[in-house]
Amino acid sequence: MFEIASADFIAPDVKRFRIIAPAVAKKHQAGQFVILRVHDLGERIPITIAESDPDSGEITIIVQGIGRTTKDLNRKTSGDQIPDLVGPLGQPTHIENWGKAVIVSGGVGTAEALPIARAMKAAGNEVISIIGARTKSLVIAEELMKDLCDEVIVTTDDGSYGIKGLVIEPLRPMLESSSPPRLILAVGPLPMMKAVAELTRPYNIKTMVSLNTIMIDGTGMCGGCRATVDGKTVFVCVDGPEFDGHKVDFGELQQRIGQFKNQERQSLDQFLRSCRAEKSVEG
Repeated sequence: MFEIASADFIAPDVKRFRIIAPAVAKKHQAGQFVILRVHDLGERIPITIAESDPDSGEITIIVQGIGRTTKDLNRKTSGDQIPDLVGPLGQPTHIENWGKAVIVSGGVGTAEALPIARAMKAAGNEVISIIGARTKSLVIAEELMKDLCDEVIVTTDDGSYGIKGLVIEPLRPMLESSSPPRLILAVGPLPMMKAVAELTRPYNIKTMVSLNTIMIDGTGMCGGCRATVDGKTVFVCVDGPEFDGHKVDFGELQQRIGQFKNQERQSLDQFLRSCRAEKSVEG
């Protein structure tokens, strides 16, 4: 069992958990994740580690309640237990001094970007963060990024905060400047990462993307996270989760990630009905 030290909502349906997991906190490196189950009969889900503190033995994860399991997880609070948590898993982010690195994150992808930004800055890079969200209330970790980066730029789809538009808008002039970044790392929804990779392709700037959204088992056993990179099959959870964005077959990934949308929707509807029934009984 793993105790939740603290739990608080930081945005609508987005919750930050600090979990006591000393062995994981001791070994965690930027870009790695954990696999957990909310209860004994639950599914296994991958969640990227946002922060770790070896001294306190705590790790931080940030969870957006989208499907049945993440919404169920977000019902837990301080003092509750998580029965299964395994990690750190996956290959850590390759860190070196690139000179200037831009980290582009969308939604809760900013949580994964935090340790990467910290490690890139520690390696001597000039680090620029571009944070994207649908609206102001869904912008997360901006202040934390400001503590780590040389510059933080926020974009919102609806223009309610920062620059109105997509994350590629502020990225474009950087690529065309006299001192362009040598590394771009994109973390977030597949369409966003694809857009970033396509934008940087003509400039031949190294662009890495994190494909953690396709992961299931986390150990390479189930084969559910197969992807095609540079014409070859990889298993995202063990070979990644980060890959060269210019070599990823995003079309295949987008098709596969939507394969079970109907079943996921049915499972979520069933869960929400059971939650409403619980509240009715309690009332």
